[in-house]
This record gives sequence, C-alpha cells and structure tokens, in this order.
Amino acid sequence: MDMNRQPPSRAVVIVDGYSNATFLTAAFAARGYASVHVLSSAAPRPAMIPPRPQDYVEQLVCAGESDVEETVARLARLRPVAVVAGQEPGVPLADLLGERLGLASNGSALSAARRDKYRMIETLRAAGIRTARQFKSTRVEAVVEWAKAQGEWPVVVKPLSSASSDNVYICHDAGEASEAARQVLGAQSMFAEQNTEVLVQSFLEGTEYCIDSVSADGHTYTAAVWEYEKNVVPGGRKIYDRDVLRYPDAAPVPELIAYVRTVLEALGIRHGLSHAEVIMTGEGPALVEVGARLNGAMQPDFYRAVLGTDPATLAAHAYTDPATFAVRYGNGVYRPLKAAAVYESPTVLDGVVDEVDQAVVDKIAELECVHSVVVRSAPGRRIRPTVDLLSSPLRVFMAGPDQERLRRDRAVVDELKDRVYRLRPPAAEGLASGE
Repeated sequence: MDMNRQPPSRAVVIVDGYSNATFLTAAFAARGYASVHVLSSAAPRPAMIPPRPQDYVEQLVCAGESDVEETVARLARLRPVAVVAGQEPGVPLADLLGERLGLASNGSALSAARRDKYRMIETLRAAGIRTARQFKSTRVEAVVEWAKAQGEWPVVVKPLSSASSDNVYICHDAGEASEAARQVLGAQSMFAEQNTEVLVQSFLEGTEYCIDSVSADGHTYTAAVWEYEKNVVPGGRKIYDRDVLRYPDAAPVPELIAYVRTVLEALGIRHGLSHAEVIMTGEGPALVEVGARLNGAMQPDFYRAVLGTDPATLAAHAYTDPATFAVRYGNGVYRPLKAAAVYESPTVLDGVVDEVDQAVVDKIAELECVHSVVVRSAPGRRIRPTVDLLSSPLRVFMAGPDQERLRRDRAVVDELKDRVYRLRPPAAEGLASGE
C-alpha cells in the first residue's frame, strides 16, 4: 500500500475476493464504499476464478500470524466500516481482522467451527442441535473401523474443509469407505489446501436444501430457500442437477428457516452472509454444513429478477446501515416474484475445448425461461465427464411463471448442452479443469 496515497473516505475490506466476490465489491460501490483487498495466502488458489484487481483501491497480503499486526495497522488508517469474507478460505481472517479493528464481526472464538466441518457439527451437538454422527482421523483404517462399528451403511466420507461437493463420497461398504478416505487424504481441497484428515459421517436420508441468509447484529433475513435435486452417477456419487426455489410458506421451509437460525446462533454468525445446506430427515432438519459467505451459485441480477433483491446487496446494506437493515429486513423472509431454478448441466464429454460454439449458447439463452447462461470452460481447458459440481461445464439460470415451463425449457437445454463445446482429444494430461 502506498502510505502517501489519500485513503478512500468510505471503505470496506474484502478478504480473498475470488470467484463471485466481485458481486460484493459492486454492491458496496453502489452504496458509495471503496473496497480494499486482503489475501490470506500469497500463493494463488488455482481452482477458483481469480480476483479482479480493478475492483480494489488497495491490496494487502496477510499470509500468517506474523502479518496480522501490520495488516491491522494499515487497515486502521483506512477506517473501514466492515471486513467481509469473499470466499471460504478468507472466513477466519475476516473474523480476526474485523474483531481487531473493533468492527461488526462474528469474532475469532468460533472461526474454526465455521470452517472445519468436524468442529462445526460438534459445536451444534454441544448446543443440543440435531446433527449427523461423525468421526475424523488421519488414518484410513480408523475411518473404516468407525464406519463398520456404526452398523449402518451408507456413510459419507469427505474433507474437513472444502466446498462444491469436492471429494464427497457416499460409501456403501468398507471397501468404498477405504477407497474414499484414501482419495481424500491424497488430494488437495479446491482451495489448494492439503487434506491431512478425513471426515466420516452417518448418512442423512432425506431431501437437501440451501438456505441463504443475511444478518445484522443477529437480526437475520432469510433471502432464499433452494431445494437441491440431485442425480447419482456411476460410482455412487450424487451430483447437483437443479437448485429449485421454494416458496416460504410451503412445508418444510418454515421448519428449515427456524432450524437454520438456531444453527447461526450456535456458530456465532450474527453479522453478514451465510448459506446453510440442510437435509430434511424423517426426524427433522440436520445440518450438512454452513458457509459464512456468499452462496457460490449466486448471481445478483438473477436473484433480483426472481426475489427483488440479492444477498450481496443485502450484505452491503447490513454492514453499512445495520439499524435500517434491521427495521426493513431483520427476521424477515423472502417473497418470490417468479418460479426459479439453477440447472447444473452434466456432460459425458472428455477432451480439450477447441472452441465454444456461441451460436448454441445463444440458442439456449433465447429460450423463454432461461435468464442467463454461464459457460464454465474455455478453449484450451480440459472437460471430463461430470462427477461433481466443479466438473459441470454449464450453469443455466432459469425463471418463469411455473416449474412446469422451466422443466420444458430444461429439456431443450439438455438437447443442446453437449454442442456448446467443440473438443479435440486430450494430447496430454495435466491441463486445467473445472471452474
């Protein structure tokens, strides 16, 4: 940072502004606030869309405890009104910096429980909140022994800290559990962090939902509830198919909203963004995980079209004018303007992208119920058959008068999706893949 440069009159701090964090900078800019960027790692995180330097007036790196004091001092000169996590790896640092600067912050005491899935569930269990049973270990054999001792299959094996269904396996016997644990321990998370432990949990039977929330000093607005429709691919892994917007008065949405508010309280999420993934079991809601950040599938113009506002705009309001936010939105619930869904298109294609056929993309975009299309690969990148959210090559945002019409247009998308990319056979391994 140039210490002679005139600081912005009104500023916010974004920690790890990868991927859709650009929507946060835009939302704060609309309220007259410049964004300052803090990176929690000097090395880039290659699995995520890189930050846009033009969105920020300053950039700092705070890659460890030794950098915290200097970072706090330099940020204090800017007198920011908020510190916000742009992506999952930035959550603990955003908590700490906000706390040290005396701003509205979720604090550092429960930061680990907001990122580490094992600690997250144990924190809820201690608060008497319904959860899965679980165990973690550095040893494959210990994971398998725990799963066998439960006497119930399937179990879920996954990393302690990741996102987007990265290395999440549903295992139906000891052999599958063993192989899944080896895969997790032998891989990095999508945030370029080496997995040193593996988490195994009891399988939660039921429908999964995502609940988007924005809070100001504990006054929480439920911004949307989405039902996850999933398909099973060879090998037993479930992949996302559609996120379907549900109406707030329809069962089980009120119960989900009430449950998530107890989760946020137990995890100390009183300020800012969150999105919780919850399975509605036969015994009631049970948390899969919650992220104290933007929903990865969030696009502001789509949310505004179907809901009248969006989480990034709401978060900017909550941080810069919390009193007004609490009066207008606090403890409220969204009201849909249209039926909506987000389709994560799968593929069986395997090769290197030679060209994106824009004419096909345009045909999809022109469908009545298609709001927008996100082409998630580019020339020179590798496409493989879809096994998780990251390997879906096309995201289609859909809105219309009812779900029947959305499904009709989705059928047309299915006819066109594998014509979007023109491929050549992969000449060599090691090419980039995913989003």
